Amino acid sequence: MRSPRFLLAVFLVTSLSLTAAESTRPRNIVIIYADDLGYGDVSCYGAHRVGTPNVDRLAREGLRFTSAHTTSATCTPSRFALLSGEYPWRRDGTGVLPGDAALVIDTQRATLPAILQRAGYATAAVGKWHLGLGAPNQAIDWNQPIAPGPREVGFDTSFIMAATADRVPCVYVENQRVVGLDPADPLRVSYKEPFPGEPTGVSDRANLKLNWSHGHNMAVVNGIGRIGYFTGGRAAQWVDEDMADTFTRKAVDFINREKDRPFFLYFAPHDIHVPRVPHPRFVGRTVMGARGDAIVQFDWQVGEILAALERHGLTRDTLVILSSDNGPVLDDGYQDGAVEKLGDHRPAAQLRGGKYSRFEAGTRVPLLVRWPARVRPGVSDALVSQVDFLATLAALTGQKLGAADAPDSLDQTAALLGESPRGRDYVIEHSNKLALREGAWKFIAPAGGEVVSKFTGIQTANLPAPQLYDLANDPGETKNLATAEPARADAMAARLAALKAAPRSRP
Repeated sequence: MRSPRFLLAVFLVTSLSLTAAESTRPRNIVIIYADDLGYGDVSCYGAHRVGTPNVDRLAREGLRFTSAHTTSATCTPSRFALLSGEYPWRRDGTGVLPGDAALVIDTQRATLPAILQRAGYATAAVGKWHLGLGAPNQAIDWNQPIAPGPREVGFDTSFIMAATADRVPCVYVENQRVVGLDPADPLRVSYKEPFPGEPTGVSDRANLKLNWSHGHNMAVVNGIGRIGYFTGGRAAQWVDEDMADTFTRKAVDFINREKDRPFFLYFAPHDIHVPRVPHPRFVGRTVMGARGDAIVQFDWQVGEILAALERHGLTRDTLVILSSDNGPVLDDGYQDGAVEKLGDHRPAAQLRGGKYSRFEAGTRVPLLVRWPARVRPGVSDALVSQVDFLATLAALTGQKLGAADAPDSLDQTAALLGESPRGRDYVIEHSNKLALREGAWKFIAPAGGEVVSKFTGIQTANLPAPQLYDLANDPGETKNLATAEPARADAMAARLAALKAAPRSRP
């Protein structure tokens, strides 16, 4: 018979082992995924014409990254990579999607939410989706349950918009059903032809409360022109000014409901994407007009999420990751004063380009990681990519990936948690064509097309000759060294071609 002293020793050892094991796994995981938030748009990255105290709190209490990248310079492909662990340029149909597109994520592969679901986390998606809904080659019936979608890729619950606020349908979808839909007023959507008798941004331009500068002149909802056509579903139409409140309330409700069990929240606010129509209480909070006010509104949403965690005593053991889906853009289709009221604010800080660009500002974005139980506050220069979130969080939660899962996602736990200053030795940047970063060196493959977008004014990096930049000495990518350093340029071109040709990058 074992002695009481022996049994006590076994108990203590077991308890200590369990405590050590639990400390390596976050109790909860929250990803806050901003929209069009630039590298220089928040004060912890140098902004001074707009205050972001809640984002700054994450930076102060966590790790701030200086070389973090999305995979792509636009929203759909970046979101695809984050949730699937696969480069979007490997798959057709992962460009910026219309609002009636089919789901682009393969439901037969493990996804980030599915992996965390398997690890015992309750999972929720709240906010912008823009990854398609429904089956391929089948028109969506918005008046019936809509599947496949978030549920089929691993989210237990979801409250989303189908695409973006500048694309129809302008309704929320909660757990496969349009919210507030009146069966007597069925909803129909078209991206081909207008519906007879419905106003458009052209026919009703004089009555719009937010005028368009290019595109965004099809269906009119809430006095704003959109992309695509829409009829019916009047009771279900959102009010843009209330969107931040609606998404935030749903996210906080999920935290309140699941506070007693591990949870994963993918919170994707629509700010700072167009149309920028912040709630009246945020209007005038900055001197930069609607875009600046939308940044303040986004910061408020961050604060509400952090406050909910704090109320339930979850701050210490919750891993919070804040980032953006791509770089900034000013005039993206509406006359909202973003250009005229910019002043000396630099949305991309010292970087060149922005959304839609292969220059650094297209994919280098803010990244903040807070987990008080394990992450020490500071600054990291590690080169990291959002495509690695899947493999990293799988490793952190003790989940193994199948051979076909997450083909481009690498376990970067040490870098993401600040336990190593080293991240990836390369990052691939994407906007139609590809670019390669190896440490401080950047190679941009030749490409045709606009050098400067006639709509946004953003420099795209589309030049017929190769480009090579030394970011350590030239972060603004002003001096092309491809001619001066031909051997390096050729070597990086060859590596980029090999990486592109390979079917996967995860061993």
